[in-house]
Amino acid sequence: MVDTDRTRTEAAPVWDAEMAQSYDTPGEGMFAPEKVDPAVARLTELAEGGAVLEFAVGTGRIAVPLARSGVPVTGIELSEAMVEQLRTKADGDTVPVVIGDMATTRVAGDFSLVYLVYNTVSNLLTQAEQVECFRNAARHLEPGGRFVVELGVPSLRRLPPGQDGLVFAHRDGYVGLDTFDLKNQHLVSHHISFTKGREPRVIRVKQRYVWPAELDLMAHIAGFELESRHADWQGSEFTGDSGSHVSVYRLPGAD
Repeated sequence: MVDTDRTRTEAAPVWDAEMAQSYDTPGEGMFAPEKVDPAVARLTELAEGGAVLEFAVGTGRIAVPLARSGVPVTGIELSEAMVEQLRTKADGDTVPVVIGDMATTRVAGDFSLVYLVYNTVSNLLTQAEQVECFRNAARHLEPGGRFVVELGVPSLRRLPPGQDGLVFAHRDGYVGLDTFDLKNQHLVSHHISFTKGREPRVIRVKQRYVWPAELDLMAHIAGFELESRHADWQGSEFTGDSGSHVSVYRLPGAD
């Protein structure tokens, strides 16, 4: 059983109104067309004309363009502030959203596809919660339905002995730093922004990192089989050096 109250408590300080209002970077970063368009195209293909459900829909980075392309999209989202930001781009008829936890919340109807993008499953901080997320996806899917997970590969190979942190990004006005808790399989992503004349702004996001093999076992527990795994949405080969993956899991068909 997922401790929803605990999950809400840990998530609330991060995904608040301030975060929601600064989350979108139209045309840049993860909102750049070269990031969004391949994901929308691949999800459209995998949906095969059916309705889809996004876990942790956020501000609608993927759901809004997917809906505008003609795919019926519903979302589940824990943060009301993030949904308010989504509503500046799409109304409740275009992208209906149910407020709740992605590991336990049930949405009416059956779907051909459920998906999680951009490391969202790692926001669930225990293995049990992550397993329940897979089970919740299975509950929403028609026979033969798919569950798609986009997730980074833990970068522990880059950690020198005795060091528990590394810089994953840096540019003018921004530094991104991950610190690892190897015992508990946690990491904290520190996003540090610098603006001239102001104190640095620091956002910390705690996550539970997951290896692909562990993810496959979670899928097996929930009744899924791995259908495909690629390094990106364009279908590049996944290798031991890949920094992320897009994994497609599928339930058995009606037969």
